[in-house]
Formats: sequence, C-alpha cells, structure tokens
Amino acid sequence: MLGPKREKKEKIKLTKEGIQKAKGIFRYLKPYRFLFSIGWIFLIISTTTGLIFPLLLGQLLGSAGETPTTADAVGMINLNNVNSVAIALFILFIIQSVSSYFRIVIFTNVTENTLRDVRYDAFSRLIYMPMDFYNQNKVGELTSRLSSDVAQLQETLRTTIAEFFRQVVIIVGSVFFLGFISIKLALIMLATVPVMAIVAVFFGRFIKKLSVKAQDETANSTVIIEENLTGISNVKAFTNETLALFNYKKSIDEIKKLNVKSGLWRGLFVSFIVFCLFGAIVFIIWQGLLMTQGPSPELTNKDFYSFIMLTVMMGASIGSLPELYATIQKTVGATERLMNIIHTPGERELLLGQQKPAITGKVTFNNVRFHYPQRPDIEVLKSINLHAEPNETIALVGSSGAGKSTIASLLLRFFEVNQGTIEFDGIQNTAIEIEHLRANIALVPQEVILFAGTIFDNIAYGKPTASKLEVEEAARKANALQFIQSFPEQFETQVGDRGIQLSGGQKQRIAIARALLKNPTILILDEATSALDSESEKLVQEALETLMKGRTSFVIAHRLSTIRNADKIYVIENGQVAEEGTHETLIRIDGGIYANLVDLQVNNSK
Repeated sequence: MLGPKREKKEKIKLTKEGIQKAKGIFRYLKPYRFLFSIGWIFLIISTTTGLIFPLLLGQLLGSAGETPTTADAVGMINLNNVNSVAIALFILFIIQSVSSYFRIVIFTNVTENTLRDVRYDAFSRLIYMPMDFYNQNKVGELTSRLSSDVAQLQETLRTTIAEFFRQVVIIVGSVFFLGFISIKLALIMLATVPVMAIVAVFFGRFIKKLSVKAQDETANSTVIIEENLTGISNVKAFTNETLALFNYKKSIDEIKKLNVKSGLWRGLFVSFIVFCLFGAIVFIIWQGLLMTQGPSPELTNKDFYSFIMLTVMMGASIGSLPELYATIQKTVGATERLMNIIHTPGERELLLGQQKPAITGKVTFNNVRFHYPQRPDIEVLKSINLHAEPNETIALVGSSGAGKSTIASLLLRFFEVNQGTIEFDGIQNTAIEIEHLRANIALVPQEVILFAGTIFDNIAYGKPTASKLEVEEAARKANALQFIQSFPEQFETQVGDRGIQLSGGQKQRIAIARALLKNPTILILDEATSALDSESEKLVQEALETLMKGRTSFVIAHRLSTIRNADKIYVIENGQVAEEGTHETLIRIDGGIYANLVDLQVNNSK
C-alpha cells in the first residue's frame, strides 16, 4: 500500500512583479486613507513614547542606585529627583496607552472595512467567472485562498505593519540614543548583541523547520495506520501485512531520526543562548560598569542604566524583525493571489452580448464543433446540427461521453463553440446578454445541489422575490407538497449541507419546483430520473411532465421509456448526430443505434 504524498510547502519570495500586484491593496485602503493617517499619527506617538520609556526608567534606576552626599540630597529635591522621574513615567504610560488604544481601534476599523471590500470583490469576481475557470482551478483551493489569504492580510493590516514600523523606529532610535549616551559602549554593543540576536533567530527557525518535518512525518505514519486498518480486508486478502509493517517502520524510523536531530540542535541552541547571547549582555554590562568606575567615570549610573534598558529593548526588536518580515512576505504573496482573482476577467467582461430579445424557445445548432479548452486534441462535438421549435420536446440519446451533456452546457453558454453558431429565435447566442439568456433557461440535473437553508429558501432560489403562495403552488405542481407538509417544520425544514437531510427523489422534486417557479422558456433535463427508485421516478416523472408543458425542453436520458413522446429524438454518437426522428420512425430503422438501444433495455427489463 502506497503512503501519502507529502505536499511541498510553498516557498514565498518577494519579487518585483509580486509586489507590483500586491500594491492593488492600496486601492481598497484609499477610501479610508484619512482615518488610516490618523491611526499612523497615534502609532508614531505610541512608538516615540515607548522609546523614551527606557531612558526615563534608566534615570529612575540610576537615581536609586547612587549614594549622594548631604549636599547632593538637598540638590535632588527638584524636577530631576526620583519622584519627578516616576511621575514622568506615569504620564508617559498614559500617553502611550491612550495612543495605543486609538491606534488599535482605528487600524482595526480600517482593516475590517478594507477586507470587507476585498472579500466582496473577490467573491463577486469568482461568482462571475466562466465555467472553464473552474475546470482549471479547484474549488477547495479557491475557497481556502479566499479565507486564508484574507486572514493573512487581516493580521498584517491590523498588527504586523504597525509592529514592524515600531521595531524599526525603536532600533534606529535606540542606536541614536545609545550613541548619544556613549559612543564607545554603543560600538561594543553593536558589535555583539545585534549579531547574536540575528544568529539566534535564524538558529531558532532552522530548529523549527526540523520540528515541522518531524510533525509531517508523524502525520504520515498516522495516515499509514488509518489506511491499513480501514482497508484491513484488502491487506489480508492480498497478504500484505508485511508490506504494511515495512511502510510503517520506515515512517517511524524517519520520525526518530528527525526528532533526535532536532534534539541535538535544540541542545546546541540552548548552549548558544546561555553562553553567547547572555555572555554578550554580561560583557556589555561589565564594560559599562568599568566606565562608571574611577575618579573620573566616563558614564554616570543613570546613563548606564538607560543604556542597558535601551540595549535590551533594541535586542528584542532585532529578534522580532525576521518573523515580522516573514509575515509581510506571506502577506505580499497572499495579496498577490487575491489581486490575481480580482483582476481576472469574468463573464461580464468576456461575454459581451448586449441584446435582450424575446426568447420563444426556437433553438438552432448550425454545424457546431467544440472541444474543451483544456483538451484541444479531443473534439467532443463534430458539426452538430439540431433544431427545436417553441414548445417542442427534444430528446438527446447516446452512450456516455457521446456529447449530450456538452450540448446542454453550450445551450447555457457555459463554453464558447469553436466553430459554427447557436441561435435563439434567429439571433446568435454571442449577441445576447448572458444573464438575459440564462434567465430564460432552467436546468434540472441528475445530481441536484441544494443550498444549506430551508426548503422554502431552496424552492424560492428559482425566483427570490416569490411569495409564500407562489412557492407552495410550485411545490404542489412538483409533487413535493405532500412530503414537505409531513415534516414538523414544513417549508421551514432545514435541508442540511447539500440537501443531505432529503432523499434523492425529494431533492429532485424541490429542483423541479424551483424550475417551475423560475418559469423558463427553455428547459434542460439532464438525466433527471436516472438515479431514482421506481416509486420516486414515477412521482418525479409526473412532476417533470407538468414542468415541460408549454416550454421547449431538451431531455437527456438513458432510460428511453422517459422520451417516447418526444417530438424529436437525436441520437448522438461520437460527437455527431447519427440518427434523428420520432420514437416510431427510429425503432423501424433496421440495425439502427436507437432501435438496438430500445431492444437492449427491453431485454434487460425482462
């Protein structure tokens, strides 16, 4: 049994093109630029006051550590004494807390407004994407992108940008103040603490990668257990117990190897922190203390303590920068992906029909040739010619893969034909506004998709403005009213995710009620009864007959009993119309495809 493939994690790098695309986010920030600017003012205030804090704290500690003479004690009763510094610190805290509060509130407000606009634009773009877009992109990836990428952007706009700015200002300001206090001690500090802090960060990231690899391998070993125990009958039937054990042993050996390696590097990391990083701090303190000694000290106690406070703060800021920068990198990548979605042309840009003619149900396929964009070498339809008059029932018959469902997709203009034309009432479909065209067509598929919500909501999906009476009437015509009224909550019954609470026949009848409510001119029934039992099929077939009255209907069916009364039957074979006519004329063709299909189904039913 093969083990699962390990997914490669995307390595994000800042590129000029990526940054250019990510700049699109500024368009969404623009309406809130005034409020955003105020937030930045509060950010600058809170950052500046944060930088002043270690200076004042150092003066406070230094004052407490000095042993003044009597004359000095009298002189300290002024604005420079301990109480004054403490009061100044409390005033500083008030300014910083107020500015931090308003900064956070404003940044959150701007972020949520911006992300609301981004979410809406991204989803509106996705909802109008052509069908081929969904052939090229997995829905799971798109929904994950819309949620995870927006969450990444949210974190950055709320906090990361502000924190990155704060840390840079603290580092630059600390270097300036340290140099002002003592050039000599500042040079010693810059030669040790920043280097050690950066090495420690990259050391830590390396160990984190090893831990992640070990976690991935642990997950793989769990999957091996789950797969083998779930498929234990296959394991035993093929006598592959030894193979299962081999795969599992290989996985847990790798776990052991990675964890031992991780432990080795963690030990080195702790040793590095204890000896080098703490050693560097001790070395600076030692040098600073030496500078405070002697008959003419180079540094006062107050300045020494301020220096230490600034050094500690700067070291913490340097240590946080790589992580913040990595988050910004991820955000640039996430923003680029979102902008790619938002800037991808949708149907409204690509399908530019303008006309809104009255559609009566007359449909013509003229020498239509078609291949799917992802498979240009396989032609699905080859010079198809079809014709339907208003209110006619057209049946499409043929083996799986013959091209029947493709014809239905082309009717809805999910794809563009490669050659030939499709006309509605003599007007080429490319000249008709796409939303107007689809508003006149309803589809009842084999596998009905219901949306999470109530039965009422799902029927009203065909006409969102419908009244309760209209919905009930549609349900009655679709043979759905009886089973709906049997539920305690009737039309307010929750259908569950994708309609899981309902049976196949019940879902089909809700889909028919939805189509009845839409009241389309053209109806497409794509294998609408093929997956149902006999009792459900009878009820659904009756509902379909009601639905088809007074409309042009295209019926795709394997069960030929459902299309006996069609006005015209087209037999599709290898992407071409092999036979056409009514049921009576086609069964008389000796050795004909349709006649053979009827004989085969009659014999199978005996």
